Amino acid sequence: MFDIGWSELAVIAVVALIVIGPRDLPRVLYTAGKMAGKARAMLREVQQSIEDIGREAELEDMRKKIESVRDVDLHKQIRNSIDPKGEIEAAFDTDVERRPAAAPAETQTSASAVEPPQPAEAPQSDDPPPVRP
Repeated sequence: MFDIGWSELAVIAVVALIVIGPRDLPRVLYTAGKMAGKARAMLREVQQSIEDIGREAELEDMRKKIESVRDVDLHKQIRNSIDPKGEIEAAFDTDVERRPAAAPAETQTSASAVEPPQPAEAPQSDDPPPVRP
């Protein structure tokens, strides 16, 4: 990370020994180690927070994509992809669906013109009817 070689570390150790002194050097190194550990923990927390923010942003994007897909009219899209001009649908439409709706007076007369079904008559046979005394 800092790209420090063994010779640079030896120079730093000699200077620290001269400046701090041999009696206080272990306590200073212990304190420096604790501070380095705390710095690493803080950096780890910051990195974790940044990763969490990234995951939340990705989840928000995914939620928006899912909502956009949910709002799509799948039946309409399939119908438009198969028959974009509506020619196939028009070919299968019945005459009743194409005719305009009849006026209310016409529907009443047409409804009265329809007769209820009559019961079926007995079949005719060539045998004469039986004679009763």
